Amino acid sequence: MKKVIFVGWISLMAVLLGFSPEMGSKRGQAINDVVKVYGPGGPLGPIKEVAERFTKETGIKVEVTAGPEEKWFDQAKQDADIIYGGSEYMLTQFMHDHPEVLDEKKRTELYARSAGILVRKGNPKNIQSFEDLTKKGVKIVDVNGAGQLGLWEDLAGRKGLIPGISRNIDISVKSSAEAIDLWKANSKLDAWVTYESWHYRLADVTDLVQLPEEDKLYRGTPVSITSKSENKKKAKQFIDYLKTEESHQIFQKWGWK
Repeated sequence: MKKVIFVGWISLMAVLLGFSPEMGSKRGQAINDVVKVYGPGGPLGPIKEVAERFTKETGIKVEVTAGPEEKWFDQAKQDADIIYGGSEYMLTQFMHDHPEVLDEKKRTELYARSAGILVRKGNPKNIQSFEDLTKKGVKIVDVNGAGQLGLWEDLAGRKGLIPGISRNIDISVKSSAEAIDLWKANSKLDAWVTYESWHYRLADVTDLVQLPEEDKLYRGTPVSITSKSENKKKAKQFIDYLKTEESHQIFQKWGWK
């Protein structure tokens, strides 16, 4: 009898507090109504803009979390539906490091973006070409990771400029976030060999020196559905939307090909 009274009291309290058994299932449904997307900061601009447009057109919410992997990986293991990379090798490295997270069969390529040279506003060192980066007194910040691993070396190697560029690298960091902080804090840094797309995120503190088409180097932007996603249908719907011409135009606005 006491047990029945106790259970009844719990049920009454639950009702008074506004909880019902259906709420638990609705909460689960609410979570599944959101497509969770994670990746590096570089492609954040176009992916977030496409996500907002996708939500307006379909009613399906897309939540994009971007930045260095160590800042979001623990959460992504719990709820990620999609993970994207800043280059093909970057997502491949992620798959090597975390083989249980991504479904390789669900991997697809979006759009390519070109490397360029970011310089200070007004280009005070008059950097007009890759060769100019070898001039005495030019200080370069290098990102040795985040989709840019070997980027300057691949460009310099074509022209025999590896020693000259290497000599002028003032500091090397692992992420674009670190490079941005340094760029804003240290006005003595003159150039950053990175993707043209970063200029569109940093237009207030950079000018862009584009390389001639024959000298440009392109890297991809891959994306994949996670193995444990409980929202695969909507995740695929968002990826399909990312591949439409309308979305392609948004990427182009942000510096992709």
